[in-house]
Amino acid sequence: MATNVAIDEDLLRLAVRLGRQRTKTATVNEALREYIQRRQRFQAVELFGTIDFDPSYDYKAERRKR
Repeated sequence: MATNVAIDEDLLRLAVRLGRQRTKTATVNEALREYIQRRQRFQAVELFGTIDFDPSYDYKAERRKR
């Protein structure tokens, strides 16, 4: 899917150099992947403290039931 996006040329040049990618497209794709991974990590961190922990839960016993 071709998409036209106005990107700051200085930022893109710096990103290409720092990322050591061969093309601008590869640089933008890598940046998008990193952005998504970072956002997913933030979502996972937000779950800390919201899930109940049962210290008596025996996961090995649960496996044997299968």
